[in-house]
Amino acid sequence: MKTRWAGLFLAAAFSAAAVAPTAVDAIFKPLISSRDPGAAVLVRQDGRTVFLGGYGVCDLHTFERIGPSTNFRLASVTKQFTAMAVMLLVHAGKLRYAETLSEIFPKFPEYGRNISIRELLTHTSGLPDYEDLMGPQWSADHQIDDEEVLGLLERQSQGKFVPGSRWAYSNSGYVVLGLIVAKISGEPFANFLKDHIFNRLDMTSTLVYVKGKNQVANRAYGYSRNQQGEFVAADQSATSATLGDGGVYSNLLDLAKWDDALRKGSLLDPKEMSAAFTRVRLADGSAPVWPLEPGDDNLDPGKPVSYGFGWFLDPYKGHARIWHSGTTSGFRTVIDRFTRERLSIIILSNRTDLDPTSLALHIVDIFLPAEIK
Repeated sequence: MKTRWAGLFLAAAFSAAAVAPTAVDAIFKPLISSRDPGAAVLVRQDGRTVFLGGYGVCDLHTFERIGPSTNFRLASVTKQFTAMAVMLLVHAGKLRYAETLSEIFPKFPEYGRNISIRELLTHTSGLPDYEDLMGPQWSADHQIDDEEVLGLLERQSQGKFVPGSRWAYSNSGYVVLGLIVAKISGEPFANFLKDHIFNRLDMTSTLVYVKGKNQVANRAYGYSRNQQGEFVAADQSATSATLGDGGVYSNLLDLAKWDDALRKGSLLDPKEMSAAFTRVRLADGSAPVWPLEPGDDNLDPGKPVSYGFGWFLDPYKGHARIWHSGTTSGFRTVIDRFTRERLSIIILSNRTDLDPTSLALHIVDIFLPAEIK
């Protein structure tokens, strides 16, 4: 008989009330049936795991339970790993934040001459959205890859706006960053992350998934609900093969090691890491805002946005916060880090009807009181 670990709590010394793990469990149990796709939940405080929970199943064919080693597609949570890869190349003196797209890809059109690595990292590049340029030839069965994204961008005559003049969330920018990592390092993007990040941190199950070249062990498959309220397979889409913007798979155990590495400065010292956690300003010195036009990647049209390198930086109820969410076919993910309080929350879900971003903030409310101003 398998041990049921869903809802199991790993207790450690923490400042919140002793009932906090039970309160976290109470958030998820009503939402997820034991026979439905679900979520994996991790709460860490002071470098210790205070809650580890699994709800639902990885696969509706096998009904294998979600556990701490279940690997989920991270979607845009991948961007923090892509940013780290770029920062490691800068640290090694192989790349400069001021280097331009045209310097790295000489065949790139004229509009790339003023797009810098820093602007790609901070979503201020103005690159066109590759999803808007895709034709009907791409599908879940014939997925677009990174080189094809670059080809689409190279066929454009101009960007969406002058680099540095606006802010707009850009998957294109992070696909291109993945290609830059590969070109500058001389090894495939997946290999660079494995060699220089995952292996160094003993993240043995984490990988950049490249169909036909590697396999995801203990894999969660993605699902969505149809109009009848039934779960249907939604694991892949036409854009699921791109890498730098969303191609990493990982699990709670490995992401706990990632959280530790960020806290301890295991890959880069705090001074170098500060670039990733510094709010971008536009070229005129003003603070950026989300685009006014609604869209799937536009969370708060017209509202202020704080972003560094692969991380959002806006606070929550007076608490400084470093965070990022991920949304892709069949998956929703989030990581929230409150460095002053040394609290981290990670939620990985293989269904699209959950909102891990909001659920993580419910957990924050359990552990952290609102700041009194």
